[in-house]
Amino acid sequence: MGRKRSEAEQQVADLLRTARTSLQMSVAFLSRLDGTTQHLEVVDSRIPLIFRDGITQPQETTFCQAILDGRLPAVIPDVRDFPAAMALPTAKIPRIRSYVSAPVRLSDGELYGTFCAFGLTTDKELAERDKALMEVLASAAAVIIEPGLRAEEQRTEIVDRLDPVLAAGGPTVVLQPIVELATGRRTGAEALSRFPAEWGMPPDVVFGQAHGVGLGHRLELLALDRAAAHLDAVSGYVSMNVSPATLLTAECRRLLARLPLDRVLLELSEHDRVEDYDALAAVLGPLRSDGLRLAIDDVGAGFSSLHHIVVTAPDVIKIDRSIVSGLHADPVLAKLVRSLVEFAHGCEIEVVAEGVETADEAAALLVSGVDHGQGWHFGRPGPVGALTDGVPVATPRPRVPA
Repeated sequence: MGRKRSEAEQQVADLLRTARTSLQMSVAFLSRLDGTTQHLEVVDSRIPLIFRDGITQPQETTFCQAILDGRLPAVIPDVRDFPAAMALPTAKIPRIRSYVSAPVRLSDGELYGTFCAFGLTTDKELAERDKALMEVLASAAAVIIEPGLRAEEQRTEIVDRLDPVLAAGGPTVVLQPIVELATGRRTGAEALSRFPAEWGMPPDVVFGQAHGVGLGHRLELLALDRAAAHLDAVSGYVSMNVSPATLLTAECRRLLARLPLDRVLLELSEHDRVEDYDALAAVLGPLRSDGLRLAIDDVGAGFSSLHHIVVTAPDVIKIDRSIVSGLHADPVLAKLVRSLVEFAHGCEIEVVAEGVETADEAAALLVSGVDHGQGWHFGRPGPVGALTDGVPVATPRPRVPA
């Protein structure tokens, strides 16, 4: 028994059934032509034991290629009337005697393959109207298969792009200082992943694409490992990003278990939906007991900030840059920040503001009660050496939920 058809393949099969029954032929099929081989991807056949999905044959020996080359017409009522057709292997076995074909072209004009039907007997009734029917059905088939084809092309492009990064040990990791607003003293640094500039996409998009092709956990773990490598070179804590899904993997737990957890702030993005908070708590509990602190990132930019915070009971929340930018001149933003600070401090949670770019923003954040700041105003992401400021730093104590 062959593999189960996808939904798109079944839709194509329905079109083929329409073609075969309308023309009263033995077999109808959608083929993909790769330049050397004809692949019968979907087949509707009255004789399925002989003609079925997955059959291949040399492209140059097929009726389809001869028709595309102009050596045969698209509608052939009687194959015996055409010496070029009789010279083809399938004119002898399985003794094809009537044939009609239409090209399948994608939206950009690229030839994908052919939409064909044939009979084992001659059919003097085949005519141009039958060619028109096949062309309409071929166009419908193209509409059905193109989304999946483009998705597979995109997947291949992503995998090919990520493979060298994975082979090299993961993304480049830089550090950005996190400072205490009241004193300007650096207390820690966030480890940020960087990918080749020519990709032209931010890290969250790259990680999202990696998860979409099944490489997300591996890429995140490599980034965590490279972030952890900075612990020996900098003072204070290092803030590291991980998705909830990756955190639940055994590989991630093993990686974290070998780190000095009292110097690690683990950031979970507020954008990432948590499917099972109980499972997340079960993983985080022992780690937090050993000193790991937890932060919720991007607060204010996602779908469920307060719920996320209440359930995870983090040590730190990081206010998203979209709320920080321009708050010194925007009373609404300022009020929102003050509300978040009041809520956080009431829960004994520290507040870090991200994306601080000006002295005015830093001053407004301090007035609003924000504890720490991060952004270009305090330092751009860079190598470890950029953080060597000679100023003693404090490592905040973690809080473990009761």
